[in-house]
Amino acid sequence: MAETIFTKIINREIPADIVYEDDLSLAFRDINPQAPVHLLIIPKKAIATINDIQQDDRELVGHLYWVAAHLAKDMGFADDGYRVVMNCGENSGQTVFHIHLHLLAGKPLGWPPYTDRMKEG
Repeated sequence: MAETIFTKIINREIPADIVYEDDLSLAFRDINPQAPVHLLIIPKKAIATINDIQQDDRELVGHLYWVAAHLAKDMGFADDGYRVVMNCGENSGQTVFHIHLHLLAGKPLGWPPYTDRMKEG
């Protein structure tokens, strides 16, 4: 797999506003936030898309969701509600091919998230 911007963040080759790190994962603020709180939670292991997750990665992927819940509680918005999203592939909006969770909070979030785009096509 080609090195991505996330690999460079993990390796501290480029800066990021890191809010959480452990042996398996890293969480940082999105540079183009779509909500008052918009964090990206990434595994340190490079996995391109959801389609590339292997059976051995199940605990790692579960850990990413644990980190999301931990951050929601720690940052004080767990009770208000939040959204966790992982896109898969270009048509879903995935732009960095290293799996990552988007953790969005801090305002009411509508559904579907991209109503205007759904009318295209």
